[in-house]
Amino acid sequence: MGKVVNISEAASIGLHSMVLITQTKGQINVNEIAERTASSKFHIAKILQKLVRDNYLISQRGPSGGFSLAMPPENISLLNIYECIEGKINLSECPINKPTCPFSRCIFGKLTIQMTKDFRDYLSSKYLSDFVDF
Repeated sequence: MGKVVNISEAASIGLHSMVLITQTKGQINVNEIAERTASSKFHIAKILQKLVRDNYLISQRGPSGGFSLAMPPENISLLNIYECIEGKINLSECPINKPTCPFSRCIFGKLTIQMTKDFRDYLSSKYLSDFVDF
């Protein structure tokens, strides 16, 4: 069965990893995250490095190294994480990004615009601190 909403594997890994990092006292390494998310440690490392470059995470190398948050969890929204990985969420008139439409009005109406707005609003309203006691 097809899905109406599809979140990329990278975004899913980034969001879940950041919640795990938030819930961990001290640091958590890529191997632990990979085990808990059933994801490739190489893919996780690549995604987390983006979050390090954008100053959401601190990375420490070495046998006792790992990742920790670079700022308080109440300052990092799920939207921050998602857009760091996927790029800015844009609201466009056309759900399939075509420059011209063969019809005088979209067959989807405003549905896709509303779904994108609701998704963006949800992500912007949730912060890592909301998941500390999960």
